[in-house]
Amino acid sequence: MKLSRIAVAIALTVAAAGAVPALLTGIPLTSVAQAATPSKLGDLSKFRKIVVDTKALVDKGDLPGAKTRIKDLETSWDEAEPSLKPRAAADWHTVDKAIDQALAALRANKPEASQCGQALTDLLRLMDEPPRP
Repeated sequence: MKLSRIAVAIALTVAAAGAVPALLTGIPLTSVAQAATPSKLGDLSKFRKIVVDTKALVDKGDLPGAKTRIKDLETSWDEAEPSLKPRAAADWHTVDKAIDQALAALRANKPEASQCGQALTDLLRLMDEPPRP
């Protein structure tokens, strides 16, 4: 009996700790490291983490920091292209286009936080819910 109370307390603490960053950033409670639906492209968690980090910077109003962070996405995505693209070329192109839109929003002469945030939200949604055949 005592052990189950401890287990419940631990589970609630862990759940609450995971929810706090999501509540602060406005990102859905889906884990930062885990997409909601598996992608034909494979594990996109490292890319998704960069998008979440970038979105958090945009939400804080740090557009220069977000522009710097999204460069990591561009670099890692391009480096992974030879292994990802053959798995599902159409999906790869769809995600690549969404990445390009986010890059363009953040690299605009006068980036607007709302446009940057929307591009990143769209990219996260695409990563979490890959296109259906």
